[in-house]
Amino acid sequence: MPPGDASDADLHKSDTQVQGSKAFGAGELTFGSPEISDGPQLWDLASAAGNLDVNSRYHYLLWCRDFADTSVVARAADGRIAGFLTGYRRPSAPDTFFTWQVAVSPDFRRRGLARRMLDHLVDSLRPQGVRFVEATVTPDNKASIRLFESFAEANGADLALDVLFSERELGSGHESEVLHRIGPLAGR
Repeated sequence: MPPGDASDADLHKSDTQVQGSKAFGAGELTFGSPEISDGPQLWDLASAAGNLDVNSRYHYLLWCRDFADTSVVARAADGRIAGFLTGYRRPSAPDTFFTWQVAVSPDFRRRGLARRMLDHLVDSLRPQGVRFVEATVTPDNKASIRLFESFAEANGADLALDVLFSERELGSGHESEVLHRIGPLAGR
């Protein structure tokens, strides 16, 4: 993924506006926390992504209710969700933000939106003590691997890789989930 292109001055606002290319169906995007009513759109977007483990609609509704403060949606001017990133602070390691899922609508791909959402969310969590970012990625998910590599590089942080869950634990037909641990992050 290319580095984000949102203005640094606006990254700390709760509703950051990002300009996209109108030629590709994007206009002005706003970043904010998901609402319960966004759950079905998150499920649709995850289902259409093709490379995510899709959870039930119920899961996405609960996520929008219980983890809205550690998740972000990018919304187009027409109300459509252009992308989302869900995550949580690890209860046993509150200085660590775990990225659960990242999805971008086909109309908004290849413009760094995933990275801008990650930057936006992590920047909002740094004042609360978040110093590390984690995510699991299967070896065939090149876009997510590039996302987390570019995030680590842009933040001057170390990136450590280790298998968190093996194929044996995940079951037949599921690649290992490799933990990407980024940090420590410098304060801003």
